[in-house]
Amino acid sequence: MTMTGTELRQSFLDYFRERGHTIVRSSPLVPGDDPTLLFTNAGMNQFKGVFLGEEKRDYRRAVSAQKCVRAGGKHNDLENVGRTARHHTFFEMLGNFSFGDYFKKEAIEYCWDLLTEKWGLPKERLKATVFTDDDDAFQLWKSIAGLSDDRILRLGEKDNFWAMGDTGPCGPCSEMHFHQGDHLPCAEEQAGGKCLGPACECDRWLEIWNLVFMQFNRDASGKMTPLPKPSIDTGMGLERLAAIMQGKMSDYDTDLFRPLIGHVERLSKITYGASIEHDVSMQVIADHSRTATFLITDGVTPSNEWRGYVLRRIMRRAMRHGRMLGLAEPFLWDVTKTVVEIMGAAYPEIVESHGRVIDVVRQEEERFAETLDLGMAKIREYLDSHGGDRRKVVDGKFLFTLYDTHGFPTDLAQEVFQDAGWSVPPEALQQFEAEMEAQRERARAGASFGTTHDADGSVEVYRQLSTQLPKPQFLGYSELASPARVLAMVEEGRRLGEAGQGQTVEIILDRTPAYAESGGQMGDTGTIVGRDGQGTIEDTYYRGSQLIVHRVRVTQGRLRENEEVAVSVESRRRQGLKLHHTGTHLLHAALRKILGTHVAQAGSLVAPDHLRFDFSHGAAVKDSEVEKVEDLVNENVQANIVVTPAEMDLPEALKSGAMALFGEKYGDRVRVIRIGDFSTELCGGTHLEATGQIGLFKVVSEGAVASGVRRVEAVTGDAALRHVGREEQALRESAGLLKIPPLELPRRLQKLLDEQKQLEKQLQQLEARLAKGRAQELATSARVVAGVPVLAARLDGLDAEGLRSVVDTLRERMSSGVICLGSSVDGKVSLVASVSKDLTKRFAAGKLVQEVAPMVGGKGGGRPDLAQGGGTDASRLDEALASVPGWVERVAAG
Repeated sequence: MTMTGTELRQSFLDYFRERGHTIVRSSPLVPGDDPTLLFTNAGMNQFKGVFLGEEKRDYRRAVSAQKCVRAGGKHNDLENVGRTARHHTFFEMLGNFSFGDYFKKEAIEYCWDLLTEKWGLPKERLKATVFTDDDDAFQLWKSIAGLSDDRILRLGEKDNFWAMGDTGPCGPCSEMHFHQGDHLPCAEEQAGGKCLGPACECDRWLEIWNLVFMQFNRDASGKMTPLPKPSIDTGMGLERLAAIMQGKMSDYDTDLFRPLIGHVERLSKITYGASIEHDVSMQVIADHSRTATFLITDGVTPSNEWRGYVLRRIMRRAMRHGRMLGLAEPFLWDVTKTVVEIMGAAYPEIVESHGRVIDVVRQEEERFAETLDLGMAKIREYLDSHGGDRRKVVDGKFLFTLYDTHGFPTDLAQEVFQDAGWSVPPEALQQFEAEMEAQRERARAGASFGTTHDADGSVEVYRQLSTQLPKPQFLGYSELASPARVLAMVEEGRRLGEAGQGQTVEIILDRTPAYAESGGQMGDTGTIVGRDGQGTIEDTYYRGSQLIVHRVRVTQGRLRENEEVAVSVESRRRQGLKLHHTGTHLLHAALRKILGTHVAQAGSLVAPDHLRFDFSHGAAVKDSEVEKVEDLVNENVQANIVVTPAEMDLPEALKSGAMALFGEKYGDRVRVIRIGDFSTELCGGTHLEATGQIGLFKVVSEGAVASGVRRVEAVTGDAALRHVGREEQALRESAGLLKIPPLELPRRLQKLLDEQKQLEKQLQQLEARLAKGRAQELATSARVVAGVPVLAARLDGLDAEGLRSVVDTLRERMSSGVICLGSSVDGKVSLVASVSKDLTKRFAAGKLVQEVAPMVGGKGGGRPDLAQGGGTDASRLDEALASVPGWVERVAAG
């Protein structure tokens, strides 16, 4: 029976639904409840809490088609993707699950029935493996499937025993293998031995389905006790199943990949199957286009950190293979269209997000193109200059120069060298790391200011203090003033016994109500008063991980180590911080509800008078979306929801649904801030008692700050009221200038803008007519270069459309020739080039624009007969146009 990948996916889900299983939608690739997991990499990930007994669902049988990515950590075999028949970064895992319901017998019955009866796989081509001691599974395969002893292999713990971790649920597993044929090569046979069947490393036997029998709980000593309710977790890769069902030896020949490869064939004009090298590149692009589409859809954007770095690495690898196929222009964004065509019905989220996917992929392609071309050129130069090196070993210093000077990724450089037959030994990578560390040291030594409070030479004294002093007690959640004792006093790396008026010192207290800057919230200010002196607390921050330090300017008398003092926090400023920190939590939750759960915090600032929140989002945020976010926050402000803080163990907090922020370090005990059912986050900051105390939340601005990262700035409370007041005043003043009521201002402005646009259009038409009138004069000014009429002229005031109109007139008057016109409007340069049909085989208009546009700080391109470009440096336009005859002469000379 031949079935498409789509039919197989649906058939699997339907089979188990008919047998009492609940179809559970694929979870996102970014795990929402496991901050330690890079990507979702198995069907059981979303059921982990159920298997551990931490979570209950309203079903005991489940089935899913889970999207998975394995491209980092222990699953990092990225360099093999595209080179083998089965390696993929993105794949789909089909799985059926039992949570204390059925066990081995039913799991084996379902497996055998679906494969042989429903899908018709030949029974004689199937074998099973079981764990060495699993006699139950061995006998079940015999009784249910009728397999003889020689068709059931007993394998050890490495192959047929599964564990969730060092401790916890675990159990034996059983795998079903399909015989692809003895015609495939086997290393064991070639070495004079015998093929080991499913236990062999060759491709003759292919694992189809893994059935995990979770029946034990393993404790820290290694002792395993039977679980009261054994469970089932199975997994079957859709891609390799499709290859078997469609009679293909490679996943890339199935209908899940072939349309993608066909797309690359059309773009590159290279036939798949013509050469191994080109086949590998096409397979890499087919695989990586799927991964990029799904990761971006689920909220990952290219960056230099963690998940974003993995995505960037995958995309750049695809771009490099595109270059190997001659694809010089961005192409990967286009291939994602076919991904959506193939998989959009099963995963509608990629249809909804495709516009954003295209934008993110294309931006990354355009950004990396120059780096890729320059880096590849440098590698070619290196290979040419070291061609006589018989060892063919890459120098680590060159890898560093390639990365440091030209920004070329080291992992990609390794792959390029390896493809060229060169090795990158561990010593070269160690040398690279040594150069990187030396660079970091130079940067640290040359910096005038550090990025932390530990950059003033005080590191050593605080390292000693952290071992000598107890951790200061923070009282600021409930107190704004308290008595305390001065434990230590430091000035410029020196420990002091006392400090007098005018000195600024860092003071560590045994307890304090002052909040130390962390989690985006600024540190507290206040006062400190001793027996013989007092000072102003200008800032509060951490030295190291636990010492709370107060930067104090002594304003009167003297402060001494070991003396008792009274510490108070500036209450008005603290209230502003609480307003904006609680407002930040409401904003984060609202963004996730309006824009999608892919939104994740990428940075924040909580100040007394405003907040700044950076978040991951690959597309521009519409004004209407900003308005919805603001309205949703204010709805929760008006609801006056109680803000509930609680301390708990980290696992308990995560299980409760608290959001952990990537990049933050959490201890064993954490503080959870819950705002009703609207927001739950891990946070050590100071907050209001109820949301109603915010009064008003107002977004001040929203925009992009980096690729895939947006920023919202907002104000709350009195600051929000002042902001609204300023806006209303500006509105009234603007309306007064037009002598209209304020609410009529948008309509009147639109009318004025429309009138201005019409006048500008009329002006352009007039200028175009005047320019056309000059066409005859321009045509006569053409000069002959290398036997070719050449016209290069400047016509300021015309945009690109106006220039094209003049070019059209000139083409009618000049039957043969090369034309290049330029114009400057408000400092922006437009260029249009034309080559008559009889000359396009010798001269290309697109090449001409690519020559001229960089001279005015821009770029361009187009067809051989007509092209256009632009730039930003109008001061060099005359020089650029003057270069046209020289270009014609060079090209004519060959």
